[in-house]
Amino acid sequence: MPLNIPESKFQRIVIVGAGFAGLTLAQKLSKQNFQVVLLDRNNYHQFQPLFYQVAMAGLEPSSISFPLRKAFQKKENMIIRMCEVLKIDSDTNHIETSLGGLDYDHLVLCMGTRTNFFGNESIEKHSLTLKSTEDSLKLRNQILQDYENALVTKDYEHRQGFIDIVIVGGGPTGVELAGALAEMRNYILPKDYIELDNNEVDIYLVQSGDRLLQGMSDKAGKASLKFLTDMGVQVKLNTRVTGVDGDFVYTNEGEKIRAKKVIWAAGVTCDKLDGIKAECYCRGNRLSIDGQLKVKGYDNIYALGDLSYHEEKDYPNGHPQVAQVAIQQAKHLAKLLKGKKVGDFKYKDLGSMATIGRNKAVVDLPSFKFTGFFAWVMWLFVHLTSLIGVKNKLFVLMNWVWNYITYDQSLRLIIKPKSGDSN
Repeated sequence: MPLNIPESKFQRIVIVGAGFAGLTLAQKLSKQNFQVVLLDRNNYHQFQPLFYQVAMAGLEPSSISFPLRKAFQKKENMIIRMCEVLKIDSDTNHIETSLGGLDYDHLVLCMGTRTNFFGNESIEKHSLTLKSTEDSLKLRNQILQDYENALVTKDYEHRQGFIDIVIVGGGPTGVELAGALAEMRNYILPKDYIELDNNEVDIYLVQSGDRLLQGMSDKAGKASLKFLTDMGVQVKLNTRVTGVDGDFVYTNEGEKIRAKKVIWAAGVTCDKLDGIKAECYCRGNRLSIDGQLKVKGYDNIYALGDLSYHEEKDYPNGHPQVAQVAIQQAKHLAKLLKGKKVGDFKYKDLGSMATIGRNKAVVDLPSFKFTGFFAWVMWLFVHLTSLIGVKNKLFVLMNWVWNYITYDQSLRLIIKPKSGDSN
């Protein structure tokens, strides 16, 4: 099945990945004199910061996803294809995809990251991740199904395997997941699963470092630890998970935790692309770029977002892998491709934040840091306004308001494909 891209009198810019960087760049170029080809394995943009709320049955997947074709309706020079890039031939300006070949004038790589299991096959086999909408639904199904399984399990130890959960990684994803799970245990289980003793449910957050949220301030790390501890989460600092077998989790301290569910949020890496020189890759398989966002050694191949690595004076270890970097890089590259005279890219830190639960959040602004209720309100506002589509904003707001008033959600559905269904 060929890509079937029409010929154009305009230069062709191929964007690989429809995350924050890819979508922002495509939006900035879609009205210009370019033929923009956006390639992604999905036909929608995913709002990654709220994956955990889908997993915790707080939001529907459609509320944090937006169809790419709807985003670019009536844009004649905008082409969208669902596929994956297999190989790049920079000598001929050609890429091979899962649907066929395609020539380019400019190639922009912004495929993001995948979960890093650090070569541990047992952990990879038996852990759940949270890097996509599909992952969120899988986790939601597993949590709810295990609660159902626990209802018919008389043996205490066996039941603990179903209801206890281990989260590995004390970054924003791990912290927000732990807080959401604690709220589900404290508010939902006593109403939905009255036959279960919610005090039996243990939530573990395992962090290899000496504090949580290491990418944020020390104040944020200490506040998040206190919030989680007060909510009943068992936080284990300076602890590494060394193995997972589907029934138990093993740590470097010799501890053995019974839990069938392990959520791995302890690191990310990037996939290497066939055709890109090996010397272009650096830590975490990120692509080294210059100040003009070009992959070093190439004149018309760029890398944005989590995939890119660029050192500045204030960021000697590269930019943080967060959405704002991707968005700012995309805006900068759009100006460059339009022919505007701009200098090297400089990242402007607008701040970072994480929410732990109801009325509990931490916010680091460049000149001010705060925690608690007002931080939580700011987190809600920023994430709500960042969503794409008026309907999505409205649905998410309605769900949040309902949840806040009732201490409940109404989305706890176990939805799985039929066994053996090939359609």
